[in-house]
Amino acid sequence: MIISAIAAVAENGVIGKEGGLPWSLPDDMKFFQRTTLNHPVISGRKSYESIPPQFRPLRDRLNIVVTRDKNYVAPGAVVCHSLADALEKAKAEETKEIFIIGGAQLYTEAIEAGIVNRLYITTVHAKPEGDAFFPTIGKEWKEVWSEKHKADDRHKHSFTLRVLQR
Repeated sequence: MIISAIAAVAENGVIGKEGGLPWSLPDDMKFFQRTTLNHPVISGRKSYESIPPQFRPLRDRLNIVVTRDKNYVAPGAVVCHSLADALEKAKAEETKEIFIIGGAQLYTEAIEAGIVNRLYITTVHAKPEGDAFFPTIGKEWKEVWSEKHKADDRHKHSFTLRVLQR
């Protein structure tokens, strides 16, 4: 089973600002949707709550929310209290791939534990201010696919979709 992390990361490591994304990249959102569709997705509570309410839980995916709050309720999603528990629930789905979709704390925990096999990284060619950062990854990651997108009237920043594997 492949355990993947998927994130849009600015050139300065920023992935979020004040509970949201510091950019709007519709084609990256389509890539995220296409890539994670029909797979379990694991997010932290803040990341889950940053999804607009009309899109929660993410359609056609088992949504698993990790929080320390024992009383937290996320209608339509499964609530777990550790990444290990979330992975166990996701693996019970007998899927080929599980996605960790944020936030910074979950990305860091999963990557530092060495449990992530694949990274789907959208490199946003900008250096915005932010308060959430993607962890530094080591040199053991190799790019296996990429696709460049130029800035246009729908995308203020250019960006590159990339897939990396250990």
